[in-house]
Amino acid sequence: MLPTMTNDTHPDLNMADSSRDTPALLIIDMVKDNLDPANHFPITALARRIIEPINRLTAVFHKQGWPVIFSTDDYHPEDFIFSERMPPHSISGTRGAEIIDELDRREDDLWLPKPRFSAFFGTDLDRRLRKMGVTLCAVTGIATHFCVITTAMDALCHDFKAVLVEDGTTAFSEKIHDRTLAIYHHNPLYPLFKVASSQTLLADLGVSPIQPD
Repeated sequence: MLPTMTNDTHPDLNMADSSRDTPALLIIDMVKDNLDPANHFPITALARRIIEPINRLTAVFHKQGWPVIFSTDDYHPEDFIFSERMPPHSISGTRGAEIIDELDRREDDLWLPKPRFSAFFGTDLDRRLRKMGVTLCAVTGIATHFCVITTAMDALCHDFKAVLVEDGTTAFSEKIHDRTLAIYHHNPLYPLFKVASSQTLLADLGVSPIQPD
């Protein structure tokens, strides 16, 4: 059981410096099935709102030469997770499992399909990040309370720092999103695990946002 702690308990942690880290941007499950209004998923409208914040963050990572990694559901109709309430979606090899066109994606960005919720589960993401010298994972995408948080936790389990980017993620409702963030805003793993805005993330990394033309 982890001890209870807030950032204010240890003032020195509030001065934590991430400028020496090598970050990777992880973009989770921003696929056509999830963002197609025709599918009537409750998350779709909210997910479309985070496209622009993710693209702004992606532009900075591209400019800095930091890795941008798309991690997406790659399911099969007979998968265990579809045996009850969850409807089949993001089926391997279908258009619905493709990354949405609206995201700023380059040919040298990495796309790693995943068989379950975490970007680390059933993939070689751990090995690839270490090969690229990454020390910190900035996690964006959907959904905050499922695939985003499991990816952040698995990053920690693989000894990477993790930042849950609050304005680059969303859930099935704003209430669920906010409640999930509230759980982790003050946590005993800080500063190894943070909830932060994209602006704070970039400031911690020692870079500035790219201003629109």
